[in-house]
Amino acid sequence: MRTFLDCIPCFMIQALRTGRLAGLSDEKILRLLIELGGEIKKIRLDDPPPKTAVMVYDLINRYTGEPDAFKRVKRQATDRALALYPELKKEVMEAEDPLGLAMRLATAGNVIDFGVSSSYDLESEIQKIIHQPFGRWDEQEFKKAISTADWILYLGDNAGETVFDRLLIETMGHKVTYVVREKPIINDATMEDALEAGLDKIASIISSGCATPGTVLSQCSPEFLELFKKAPVIISKGQGNYETLSGSGVPVFFFLKAKCDVVARHLGVKKGDLVLAYSS
Repeated sequence: MRTFLDCIPCFMIQALRTGRLAGLSDEKILRLLIELGGEIKKIRLDDPPPKTAVMVYDLINRYTGEPDAFKRVKRQATDRALALYPELKKEVMEAEDPLGLAMRLATAGNVIDFGVSSSYDLESEIQKIIHQPFGRWDEQEFKKAISTADWILYLGDNAGETVFDRLLIETMGHKVTYVVREKPIINDATMEDALEAGLDKIASIISSGCATPGTVLSQCSPEFLELFKKAPVIISKGQGNYETLSGSGVPVFFFLKAKCDVVARHLGVKKGDLVLAYSS
């Protein structure tokens, strides 16, 4: 998926939000925004937005002096999700369709995204999915695919959301390789974040080798690419992975909440819809 003009003001808003989160003065944030404005002219519209985001966050990091400005909020998101985990686990185990509920909860967990919004109501989002219609929900295709798979490649997205991924992985009962970002960017999950969520107890965890808030295949490690090519089923969480992989030509199941108009239009759904989309 390419970068649209609508994405450009979003990059500016992300810089403003992160500057405030890091406690920068208004004067320093203004200098950051002015410099970012000068860099925007270098953006290639045929690149996916997460590839451009690396430039944006490298610049932000230079101003904040902090390579992981979201470390505190990532830990808070994980702790918050872990507090909900025992009750959600119980609900899934007692559900008429445990896998179906776990799939919905994993998708609802995608609301935790500081690249799009600095606030979210996790408990409300979880309750809403019980009654909310889905923009697209290729559930039967997914259940059929995993029924014959001997293992699954699972591309993670955000810290905190990792706990909901854990719930889905436990419910599927398959051997899973869980993939995280190579280094911190926004609130995307790294190895440290996945370990805090307890994913090492139920999956093998590797880095994609890619430092973007998505999966840019040309920047991934040979180890990851080998797994990506031979995986019988690939689960992809979140908008960033969708933006970078939707045109890859590889069969992928995309689990996400459509949080912006650009992605919603690309998927043919409404902004705010929860989505499970199979791309063959």
